[in-house]
Order: sequence, then structure tokens, then C-alpha cells
Amino acid sequence: MVDTRVTLSGIELENPVIPASGTFGYGQEFAELYDINCLGTFSFKGTTREPRFGNPTPRIAETGGGMLNAVGLQNPGVDQVIAQELPRLRQVFRKPVMANVSGFSVEDYAQTCALLDREEQVGWLEVNISCPNVHGGGMAFGASPAAAAQVTRAVKAVTKKPVYMKLSPNVTDIAAVARACEEAGADGVSLINTLLGMRLDLRRRKPLLANGTGGLSGPAVFPVAVRMVYQVYEAVSIPIIGMGGVSSAEDVIELMLAGASAVEVGAANLTDPFAARDIIEDLPRVMEQYGIDTLSEIIGGAHNG
Repeated sequence: MVDTRVTLSGIELENPVIPASGTFGYGQEFAELYDINCLGTFSFKGTTREPRFGNPTPRIAETGGGMLNAVGLQNPGVDQVIAQELPRLRQVFRKPVMANVSGFSVEDYAQTCALLDREEQVGWLEVNISCPNVHGGGMAFGASPAAAAQVTRAVKAVTKKPVYMKLSPNVTDIAAVARACEEAGADGVSLINTLLGMRLDLRRRKPLLANGTGGLSGPAVFPVAVRMVYQVYEAVSIPIIGMGGVSSAEDVIELMLAGASAVEVGAANLTDPFAARDIIEDLPRVMEQYGIDTLSEIIGGAHNG
């Protein structure tokens, strides 16, 4: 029997597979299809202080080996999530859930995290710093080590829950941003978020997405994710949640060898709602194929030697 268990900041997961924020809603739709308690956990939809309608449509465009999205953090707001979504989730999911938080100012992040800190169901806070700073000229918080550290400090000041900063790959040096988060007190980092992309409509000669640009996800970004997780593992000593184009149990093993303690599955859930479940079911076979008895022992294994 192989051992698929991993630990994230003192909380044990039965396996390292975590559906990624924005691809799994608040769990309800998937709970109708299979028992979502088979998951390590899942990261719920990016939640903001106030409700958000999101970006104008079209918001999604297909592309070779992936997809572009510019959904724009559509969500009901943290008060509604606490009042309605978490009680509903309790009916179908008995494990700690990962709360994904977005914001447009440092105060936004702090207020939302302070409210979620009181919720027993929430095991970890995953803080998405790929959002534009409305007070800082619109540049993403994750674009500079100083801004990333500022958000990290603000969130850590209002919560006792483990805080994982979700990093943008659209930077020159992701390891520097990860180091800044660690120095500011982050318990871990999640990476990568989507890569910035664009497609054009040849007839209209305009961008396909109403927003112009969108986030590229799917198998096309997987090699970038492996490279960045590998680099960040060399730079920090806090746990890493790896993601970006994961679509198989082999991909999970590869990201863990690069340095991830757990792995999120994103776009694959949108093309196949059973993707995360199937990866979990296939994991023991792939572990046996590569002579892995205990999954946690391979974390960062590509760096040994």
C-alpha cells in the first residue's frame, strides 16, 4: 500500500490533490457528481470584501493547449460566502477548506481575511496577489516584492490560520517575490497563477475577450509551472502549493519533485468535472510505477544530488 498523505502547515491531507480556485465554485456543483471528500481539500472561488459582478462577456477563449479567462473575480462577497456558501458546504464536505481571497487594496485583503479567520471550516487562507492595486497605479500586488510583503504582513496581522500567498508568474523574478512573502511571515506560497495572454478575432480585428487580455491556463503552461516551482523551492523554506496545467497523476508527481508539497488542479476541472477525482484514483498506480512508497518523501526530490 502506498501512502499518499501530505501535510500543509500542520493539517494533514489524505492526498495532495486540490481543485484550484475559480474552477470548482464553492463545491456544490461537483458534490452532485461525486463525493468531494475524496479530495485533499479544495480552494474555493476567489472571494472579495464586496460582491463583484465580474468582467463583461465574452470572458473565455479557447487556445491551443489551454484557455484564456478574464472572469474578473465574480463572487457574492465575503459576507454572503460566510452566511450562505459555508453552511451549504458543511452539508457535503467534512474537511477543512482553503479560502481564496482577493482584494484591490491592502485594507480589502485584511478585512476579508479577518472575517474568514473566525470560520472553523476554513483551514488555510490562499491570498491571490495577482489583483490590481487600485491605490498603486493598477499594478498587481504580486508584481513587486515590496507590495507582496505588504499584503502578507497585513493578512498575518489579522489571522491565526496558515496564510499561503498565491503568486503571479507575470514577473521578472518570482523567487524574489516568494522570498519577500516568506520574510513577511507567509506560511507558504501557491504558484503559478495564470500567464497573461491575448487572442484576436480575425473578422472583427479585435481581441476575442471583452477585457482584451486574459489569463492563460491549461497544459500549455505546465512547463512554466514546473520551472517556477523549482526556482521558488530553491529560494524559500516554506511549503509550496504547485499548480499550472496539471492534468494527470504524473503531473502531480512532477510538480512535487520540483518542490511542491501539494498540487492544485485548475483548467482540467472545466474540461472534465471528474478530473481531480480521476487523478487521485490514478495516483497509487503511478506511485507504484515509479517506485514511490510515501508521497511526502519525494517533495523537492529533483534537487537532491
